[in-house]
Amino acid sequence: MTQYVRDIMTGDPVTVEPQTSVTAVARIMRDQDLGTVLVTDGDELRGLVTDRDLVIRSVAEGGDPEQTTVAGACSDDVVTVRPDEELNHAVELMREHAVRRVPVVDDGRPVGIVSLGDLAMERDPESALGDISVARPNP
Repeated sequence: MTQYVRDIMTGDPVTVEPQTSVTAVARIMRDQDLGTVLVTDGDELRGLVTDRDLVIRSVAEGGDPEQTTVAGACSDDVVTVRPDEELNHAVELMREHAVRRVPVVDDGRPVGIVSLGDLAMERDPESALGDISVARPNP
């Protein structure tokens, strides 16, 4: 049976505007238990920022996280998929581009994210990655 991206994606992604401060994005990630936030300009996807991006591309550079915007920390060369694409295509893109997360867009507008964790839970829920992906972090 063919699976589609829409079948396993995490819908309703959290988005921020490029001028949002690194501190504000970090708080959103903390409060909503997220590792990734999409950066949009209006309804259009501009990039993707991970918690690691915030550390490596912003904090480690020594800038003031209250004054530094997420525009400088986000990945702007983002590979995307559509919700109606076959899931195997998303897997191929993740392998080809060595990425762990792929935004899902519909008419250029972000509608979800597919992650390695989503794939692990769908394809091998008993695997270590599947277990880790469903586990809630310790406070």
